[in-house]
Amino acid sequence: MAATDFKDYYAILGVSKTASPEEIKQAFRKLARKYHPDVNPNNKQAEARFKEVNEAYEVLSDADKRKKYDQFGQYWKQVGEGGFPSGGAGVDMGGFDFSQYGNFDEFINELLGRFGGASPRGGRQTYSYRTSAGRAGSGFSGYSDYGFQDVGTGGTQDTEAAIALTFAEAFNGVQKRFSLGNETIDVRIPAGAKPGTRLRVRGKGQINPMTQQRGDLYLKVELQPHSFFQIEGDNLVCEVAITPDEAALGAAIDVPTPDGTVEVKLPAGVRSGQSLRLRGKGWPLAKGGRGDQLVKVAIVPPKELSQQEREYYEKIRAIRTYNPRSHLQQVRL
Repeated sequence: MAATDFKDYYAILGVSKTASPEEIKQAFRKLARKYHPDVNPNNKQAEARFKEVNEAYEVLSDADKRKKYDQFGQYWKQVGEGGFPSGGAGVDMGGFDFSQYGNFDEFINELLGRFGGASPRGGRQTYSYRTSAGRAGSGFSGYSDYGFQDVGTGGTQDTEAAIALTFAEAFNGVQKRFSLGNETIDVRIPAGAKPGTRLRVRGKGQINPMTQQRGDLYLKVELQPHSFFQIEGDNLVCEVAITPDEAALGAAIDVPTPDGTVEVKLPAGVRSGQSLRLRGKGWPLAKGGRGDQLVKVAIVPPKELSQQEREYYEKIRAIRTYNPRSHLQQVRL
């Protein structure tokens, strides 16, 4: 085969032949963002470069495919140097007869399980990327990962995109508008969507070039950080600061919940890090109802004291009988 047949996927991604999987992934993401068709509309050179980058990543990100590709590269180099005849040599490299391929494309098509640029099984393909679809009509942008994977035999091409929602949008449900090329669609996000939730929009994926059938669009939910709440399973978690006297004597404090502020009673002697449970104040459940809200207590002393406060703290220190470190006297190596 001609020397020009072989594609150096390491050079295409700009990494060394000893690059780690993480280095390959990082290089791919950078180039995928740079040459993505949505970033370079009507740019045939960028489109061709994007396809080349995807093909390189599909091979080098798979350990078995990468091994075969490296072995094929050794065989091609020997052929170019006259070490083997260019066809029918029956050369065996680690159990693989690379001389059966007339050119590089034949080898890659078989390695990737495709024929003439498409999967011979009519397999369903997906790709994933991030989107800033939080604004109506904003379209898909901000790509951080993009790569084709054969995930089934449905004969269609499904598309997966990550959609970022605020806590309020995910908690209450929201309708989002997307621009898919020249098409605008409205998608209803149900209340209670959580990180990792996948929503299916039928018939809005990619078109299979062989069957002309259109796949589905899958939206994978991500939550933007909230200044107060966090989500753990079906529960909401928050941290509330209390003063030393509230911890020692107990108190009634106001705590924000998704339904508004509620009064929470602190037991006397509550410890920093202890959690109080507000039942039914957490995340909406798919089967109905709500999870719980966990209020984590943090005892925070004042940074500045008035003269009178200082005097009283000194009096308390002078008469205090409790020593939380008394057990440390018995600690030995």
